[in-house]
Amino acid sequence: MPEDVLFESESRQSRGEIASYLRAVADKLDAGGELSLSAGDQTVSLDVPSQPTFEVKAEHEYPSGGGSGELSLELEIEWPEDAGDDSGGPLSVE
Repeated sequence: MPEDVLFESESRQSRGEIASYLRAVADKLDAGGELSLSAGDQTVSLDVPSQPTFEVKAEHEYPSGGGSGELSLELEIEWPEDAGDDSGGPLSVE
C-alpha cells in the first residue's frame, strides 16, 4: 500500500529529552481528542481513536558488509481512517 508521509522528524536527543516528549504524547493520548505534532515548519494534527493498534518492536539490524549494526526501538500507533476499535492483549514495560 503506498504511503504519504504527513510528518517526520529525526534528531539526536538525550534520553531525558526523549522521555519528556513521550510523556507529553502520553498525556495527550490520555486526555483524548486531537494530538498535534510540530517541528520547524512542519505541523500535523491527528484524531487518535480510543483504541488504536499499538506496536512495539525491538530490532537489531546487521550491515551487509560486516561491522557493527544498529539497534532500534520502534513504537507505532496506527488505525484505519474509518477507525473501528480493536483491542489487543495487555502490554507492559519492566
